[in-house]
Amino acid sequence: MGPGAQEQRRDVLSFYMLAGFAAVMYAVPGEWIPALEPLRLALLTSGLGAGLMVMRRIGKAEPIFFDGSRGIALLAFSSLAFCSVAWSVNPEVTRFQGVELLKLTAIYLTLVNVITSPKRLAVVCGAMVLGAIVTSIGVINWYIVGENMVEGFRSRWVGVYADPNHMAMNMVLVVPLAVAFLARKSTPWVFRLLCAVSAVLAVVAIVLSHSRGGFIGLSVAMALWAIREKRRMQAIVLGTVFVAGLAVFAPKSFWQRNETVAAFHEDASAMGRVYAWQVASRMSLDKPLLGVGAGGFRYAWFQYAPPEAHRAYVAHNIFLDVIGELGWIGLLCFLVFSGGAVGGAVAASADSEMGWLARALSASVAGYLICDLFSGYILSAHCYVLFGLAASAHRIAQARERALAVGRQPAVNTAPVATWEGSGHAA
Repeated sequence: MGPGAQEQRRDVLSFYMLAGFAAVMYAVPGEWIPALEPLRLALLTSGLGAGLMVMRRIGKAEPIFFDGSRGIALLAFSSLAFCSVAWSVNPEVTRFQGVELLKLTAIYLTLVNVITSPKRLAVVCGAMVLGAIVTSIGVINWYIVGENMVEGFRSRWVGVYADPNHMAMNMVLVVPLAVAFLARKSTPWVFRLLCAVSAVLAVVAIVLSHSRGGFIGLSVAMALWAIREKRRMQAIVLGTVFVAGLAVFAPKSFWQRNETVAAFHEDASAMGRVYAWQVASRMSLDKPLLGVGAGGFRYAWFQYAPPEAHRAYVAHNIFLDVIGELGWIGLLCFLVFSGGAVGGAVAASADSEMGWLARALSASVAGYLICDLFSGYILSAHCYVLFGLAASAHRIAQARERALAVGRQPAVNTAPVATWEGSGHAA
């Protein structure tokens, strides 16, 4: 049995549940198929995935992998959010947010325990790419029929995609993954075709959202992927095609809204961000260590907002949101977690077998975080799934390095192989 073969056979059912969750996270069938709503498929698949993983590990007396400093920082972050009920400006909202963050932490830890091979990593990423087709079609259809437009022209969809900015940033992370599958020659042609469709539709959905942050995040993600991809010329050509398509087919209203950045004082949406950032700054000055409590940003708004800010907004920046709600302690935990995920994806990019997908993941993480500088959603399953996939890529790459190093040792020193295989940390 080769190194890692035993680990790859573990948690099979949990892996299937995670792949299903990745698809459901985008397709959200319970939001538009009434008969499926009571099933709560996202909670069902993620809960079963986490539960099966834990049951398997307990039953086999195997340790659960907590992902080093990244995982510990996330556990500390979600625990701090839950404990902030004690000092929150709105304990009920904080309690809800704390519970949700603990659920998202469980999803993250399930991912890093179950995604233990390049194949599994590719399957979950592929499930997200395919699921995003449904989301994009929903957004485009609403735009065509003119249903529930924000500000009269910004398209969106159901559930977590009801906010155009949130929808756009969730679609941004899919595009580099879809393009990476498309550019890889070994990808089956049917799946390559579906990836091309997914990427094009996702870009269209981002355009129809008229999200300025989404546009910037997409541009950064695709530029980063093209620059770091080893087959650089092909990557640049693909990136150029997407940019050209955006320039040609984007509606006039898309460019008009992006031009308002230069005159942000006259743009209510842009000024809402300015006010939100001022509020976050004042929260930090007043309660620097622990903030106003998880989820309390909008409820503490009028205590810290300038007189001209008559409406309460979200923080519109995930880092300022964290520092306002959970203080510098919370921000430190979040930076260790998110920075570790970014660094992990970048480190895994050098892997000979899986580097092509790790480079796409690092581009997705960068684009997503750029979007989060203008949005700010702590409770986003997409964020923790994306970071979990990046961390899994890093773990797989590290395990492959260790396996190769062990394989080069003389036969008399093969004992560490058995210990490593049985530790639950193999790829």
